[in-house]
Amino acid sequence: MEEILIRKALPKEIPIFIEWAGKEGWNPGIHDSECHYAVDPDGWFVAVSEDAIIGTIALTNYNDYFSFGGFFIVKEEFRHKGAGWELWSTASSHVGDRNLGIDGVYEMQDNYSRQSGFRFAYRNIRWEGTACGSLQEDLIDINSIPFKETANYDSLHFPARRESFLKKWLNMPDSTALAYAGPDGGIAGYGVIRKCLEGHKIGPLFADSPEIADRILEGLTFSIRGETFYFDTPEINQEAVKMAKRRDMSEVFGTARMYTGNLPDLPVERIFGVTTFELG
Repeated sequence: MEEILIRKALPKEIPIFIEWAGKEGWNPGIHDSECHYAVDPDGWFVAVSEDAIIGTIALTNYNDYFSFGGFFIVKEEFRHKGAGWELWSTASSHVGDRNLGIDGVYEMQDNYSRQSGFRFAYRNIRWEGTACGSLQEDLIDINSIPFKETANYDSLHFPARRESFLKKWLNMPDSTALAYAGPDGGIAGYGVIRKCLEGHKIGPLFADSPEIADRILEGLTFSIRGETFYFDTPEINQEAVKMAKRRDMSEVFGTARMYTGNLPDLPVERIFGVTTFELG
């Protein structure tokens, strides 16, 4: 095999990550890279052979303690020849001693554990269905709430604060972001739906109760009635699974949520929809 160079990805090369993820069937959002890359540009790497990109990986450091990895793809003709390991070994130095999370291919979780020390937390399920939501009068545009309040609420459901990500994610084109205000006027749940390479995808969907989560899901899917949408739920949140099944959604994909360090102490019963499989 020709010599492989591992280097940081150039901004103009970031669309390749989305294109290849689409070919793998992961169906990323059409504006995902714009939001993802802004968080940690130094964490995006490519493997190059004979001046051609043959592999990609993004390892996003949110802070000094937590990182999340995604877009780990090697061209098929270079797989099982050491290219993937070389890319991972070089790029993972960016993470340092942070706790690294991934949503890995479910069937490969033993390899992730054996080779890189990942620990299994739970399974995530991707559901596919047709949007048939209804208008929810008690939902408001996310930007009607002070951003700091939204960021504080989000931080209760994610292992790190992620303001730079949220500022873009909540305002990306071709998306809708709705919130539910609690009795005290504070946020009690929020969700985002965005256009993907195929259909639309919900993520995240955080809520204080299944009833609030259901209202948010109804409101988000009302905005795209009749169109295909996807919903990524933690399997251990059975209320989220019930929400998908009540809408006759079909299970189409699954990942293993894994971490190299301690499993984050998160209120999974209030995490109904995963933000993205590539960024946590």
